[in-house]
Amino acid sequence: MAKFVVTLRLPDFFDEDFIALIPRHRAFINQLIEENIVESYAISADRTRGWVTMNGQNAATVRAVVERFPLYQFLREIEIDELFVFDSTASRFPRISLN
Repeated sequence: MAKFVVTLRLPDFFDEDFIALIPRHRAFINQLIEENIVESYAISADRTRGWVTMNGQNAATVRAVVERFPLYQFLREIEIDELFVFDSTASRFPRISLN
């Protein structure tokens, strides 16, 4: 299965409808993390962009999942890039402590 990074552009202003969907959106992201579809999820400190690392067969299947995000209707721009290399501390063995 391939890995993709999805770059999201969030709206400039978060109205009541957007804010009301945040709990449902977070629950969906948590479900995708548990299913190993989403590996990482991050939102910039200024809340203008987000990055989601996802596993999928191809860009079309990843896009289909993104389109199910509860906040999808509010996203201004979505970029999906397949990754050649993805390395992180989470994918490595834990460090051994010789205490």
